[in-house]
This record gives sequence, structure tokens and C-alpha cells, in this order.
Amino acid sequence: MQSDEILDDVHIRILRVTEDLRSIQQALNCAAMQAPNDPELMEALCQLPELESLHLLKVALDQMRHFLWFYMQVMTNGSEEGERLRETIRQKSSDSMTVSPRIAAAEKFKHAADAALLQMLSDGKSRKPN
Repeated sequence: MQSDEILDDVHIRILRVTEDLRSIQQALNCAAMQAPNDPELMEALCQLPELESLHLLKVALDQMRHFLWFYMQVMTNGSEEGERLRETIRQKSSDSMTVSPRIAAAEKFKHAADAALLQMLSDGKSRKPN
């Protein structure tokens, strides 16, 4: 797949997901407005499968929000932090460089922290960074 095709696919998926989220929000809003007057609907909304589904959606949206913040920091051209993160991502460890053990250890921890942040933001597990 070429980069233009990938970007087109991502753009289409973003539009689709955005529309789905708007539709979900509208349906939940309608249910919340009707629930006080409809005891059966209120009971259905408070059942475990419904609550688990909402929790799963919330966790996924929280993770996406954190990832999008990070992504925007990395991809924003005018951001000094973004440039530093992009450079860190591009940088490959070089065994040929001779540096002091302290500097080498500090670099390892710096790269490990960046890698851990990238891993945490990209994994599909239900966890939050804070």
C-alpha cells in the first residue's frame, strides 16, 4: 500500500468513526432523556452488559485521546517538543560511539522511557498512563 492510499484509508476511517461516535452520543442522549419516565428503559440501561460496554468505550476513547495528544505533539512541525520526539524515534542506537558509562546509562533510560511511552500509547490494553 502506498502512503497516499494509507492516508486516504485513515481519513475515511476517521470520518466513519467520528460519525459513529456522534450517532452513539445521540442515542445515549435520547435514552438518558427517556429513562426517567420509563422504568424498563432505566433498568435496561443499568444492567451489567450495558455498563461494561459503556466502560469499554470510555477506556478506548481515553486511550485515543492520550494517543492523539502525543501524536499531535510529534507531528506538529512548529513544536520543539515534537521535533525532539521525532528525532528520538528516528535515532538508532549506535554501538560505534564511545561514551562514558554515565552518559550511556542516561541515554538508555531516556530511550527506554520514550519506548515505554510509545508502547503504552499504542497497545490495546485497558490502562491509563496516569
